[in-house]
Amino acid sequence: MLAGLNLSGRNAIITGGHAGIGLEVTRALAKAGAYVVVGARDPECAARALAGIDPVEVDRLDLLDSASIDGFAKRRLRSERPLHVLVNCAVASGGPERDPRGYETQFATNHLGHFQLTLALLPALRAASGARVVNVSSGAQRFGSMRWDDLQFTQEYNSLAAYAQSKVANVLFAVELDRRWAADSVRGYAVHPGVVAGTKLTSAAGDAALKRMGLIDEAGEPIIDPAAGKKTPAQAASTIVFAATSPLLNGKGGVYLKDNDIAPLVDEQPSLTNNAIPADAASHSINPEAARRLWTVSEALLV
Repeated sequence: MLAGLNLSGRNAIITGGHAGIGLEVTRALAKAGAYVVVGARDPECAARALAGIDPVEVDRLDLLDSASIDGFAKRRLRSERPLHVLVNCAVASGGPERDPRGYETQFATNHLGHFQLTLALLPALRAASGARVVNVSSGAQRFGSMRWDDLQFTQEYNSLAAYAQSKVANVLFAVELDRRWAADSVRGYAVHPGVVAGTKLTSAAGDAALKRMGLIDEAGEPIIDPAAGKKTPAQAASTIVFAATSPLLNGKGGVYLKDNDIAPLVDEQPSLTNNAIPADAASHSINPEAARRLWTVSEALLV
């Protein structure tokens, strides 16, 4: 994805850019010359994981802490560096169901924290005179829906449904961001990277579940089959890097990407099997009215 591209002079921020797919994105952008800032809840742990990768800076960022988000954004704006790429990659995995505000943790981390961060960084994005915001979503958006009457799952909590809702929100956020900010040369993208066995997110399912899903073999080793959506971390990172840098997307935005391309729109719900992981775009996830509604609701939740 980066062949022939020189990112020297460009600045990127990657949340969760020290682990799993995010680490591969950091490695790729830095290797191409970008100056990368990684936002991490535990900066010391992140710095150890990023040792030897330059040019990279680590700064503290807790997406469940509004003050931490504001502090991170203020430090970035004080640097007076234009922000060419923002990759909203961090994801909630495990932990309590609710944050201190009472918000459902996956929605609060995967969407709302990134929403607050992105709005706070808008001056730096505008200053780039051509910036991209990449929201790392998931094929789970196909199976999710926005529970408008109970976004925080105060009734009948279901972790998988909450995760899927947060991934729908990632796509809707990109759609509305692009509509609002394209005139300022800030474009939005949502990405399905693929399924990677061995990340914190998949590992939380346990070996038995991963075997049933055909993601690991009897020896516990990941099964790699990109055509079926089962990828290495580097393969999964490639579509994120495509969204962040590819000239093929110049003039395009508000789209959902997979396998280094704009995903087709498929509303029929195919079966989920070991050899087929549905991940195409779905109408409910790119609906412009829902995208506008989510933006308004999200602004109100930040107050």
